[in-house]
Amino acid sequence: MSTLSVTASGPAADAVAAHVPDLVAAGFASKLFAQDATLWGPDAESESTIRLSWVGLPRSSRPLVGEIAAIRDDLTSKGLDHVVLCGMGGSSLAPEVICATAGKAITILDSSDPDYVRAALADRLATSIVVVSSKSGSTVETDSQRRVYEGAFRDAGHDPADHLVIVTDPGSPLDKEAREAGYRVVNADPHVGGRYSALTAFGLVPSGLAGVDIEALLDDAESVADLLAEDDDANPGLRLGAAMAGTDPLRDKFVIVDDGSGITGFADWAEQLIAESTGKSGTGILPVVVTGDEDPEVQHPTADITVARLVGEGDDTAHEVDGSRSEVHVGGSLGAQMLLWEVATAAAGRILGINPFDQPDVESAKKAARELLGTSAGTSSAPAATDGAVEIRALGGDWLGDATTVDAALQALFAQLDPARGYVAIMAYLDRLVDAPLAHSRRAVALRTERPTTFGWGPRFLHSTGQFHKGGPATGVYVQVTTAPHEDLSIPGREFTFGDFIASQAGGDAAVLADHGRPVLQLHLADHDAGLAQVSAALGIPAGGA
Repeated sequence: MSTLSVTASGPAADAVAAHVPDLVAAGFASKLFAQDATLWGPDAESESTIRLSWVGLPRSSRPLVGEIAAIRDDLTSKGLDHVVLCGMGGSSLAPEVICATAGKAITILDSSDPDYVRAALADRLATSIVVVSSKSGSTVETDSQRRVYEGAFRDAGHDPADHLVIVTDPGSPLDKEAREAGYRVVNADPHVGGRYSALTAFGLVPSGLAGVDIEALLDDAESVADLLAEDDDANPGLRLGAAMAGTDPLRDKFVIVDDGSGITGFADWAEQLIAESTGKSGTGILPVVVTGDEDPEVQHPTADITVARLVGEGDDTAHEVDGSRSEVHVGGSLGAQMLLWEVATAAAGRILGINPFDQPDVESAKKAARELLGTSAGTSSAPAATDGAVEIRALGGDWLGDATTVDAALQALFAQLDPARGYVAIMAYLDRLVDAPLAHSRRAVALRTERPTTFGWGPRFLHSTGQFHKGGPATGVYVQVTTAPHEDLSIPGREFTFGDFIASQAGGDAAVLADHGRPVLQLHLADHDAGLAQVSAALGIPAGGA
């Protein structure tokens, strides 16, 4: 049986004391688990009505255990043992953390970068099990990945139906098309939104096919479900939600640091859940994923930061904390923590007065990308300046001044920061494996600006912090890094390429940010290797990328 612990200090503890009694008095927890759609007000009710089945998943997902085991036995008997997941957002982030924590190998294909896609295609194609996950069945990224895998299998003399497993909502376009093609199809619960879908088929199918004990994961979650449904001051879900969203004034930067949790990559999953659920209507909570105590947001937290430490199960005293610091320590096994953070995020939505189940600005960025698709408009306008191998463009206001170098452009952008509430978002539309050292820029920029800084790989962050960037408070400044791929990759049956697609995603993202009055610095690497070296140096990455 799993245990959960949530302990708070400083302003986070004050928030728990202020808000948990109100949540208990309102019967929030029991009503949530009874799937009461009225908890977030009349404006959210229509969406909430079709998005609350996640509270019962530890029990309702049980039939998937046997179904997935049968599919895995069949595929492995045919020599297929390399699992690839084509999915975005909630369809990919949960399986990534589940498999990493269990030590099971899986390839996550959640990018439109042609170099990244090509590398996945070249890796053990003949023995690949390709899971294609799309709730709507019309996600363009996932559809493109499926098409290119189908083409690769056919070109290699393999029947795609022998290799593909489809996960989608019943009745979706993908559901119908896949069944007609003779593919294996597993339907997910249609009354669960993507970021709450860790314990649905979206999280369990790829994880189970990779060899994870998904029954144990469900057991962990089920063992804490009754605790999380209790209207009690000790309810850890209510306590975490209050610590997250109830500080006064609101500390809207939620810095997440792993402190011996034993769960690999959990903060990346929590980042999407929190940011996409709460970042709207000019408010929200921005998760800031850091690597450890040496990060400036943890060493010297500013007045808009609460630090969340992920500790080991049963270990809620890992650090003695200055009572003035706003901190919360959270412990528990993976399945239990997933349900805990979902409950906490739903509670945070009620405290903030927003609908935690929609994502209007994710949709706006998708629409802008579709409008640009095929035009290469993401990088076709004349740059404001060119510095070596880097083209410089500025959107969202007349703030660039006379800057003509990458260094000067960054300085001009950072000058727009609110010193009390601002944050920096670095958004890299690159190959997240090959270009991984660029992620070290997060800490370097946080040190330079003395403001919380996030880093996201495009397009995956569009389903995560991308919602907060546009729908949350107008306090951010944005560095977008794009590139010319080493080699483009066509998409069977489409007029556009992967290179066209990722350029349109970056361009659409920047355009919507600019329309919201957010300052965006676009740094386009006209030559990938030379430009990346320039940008890395300008962002302050130490030699060796450490």
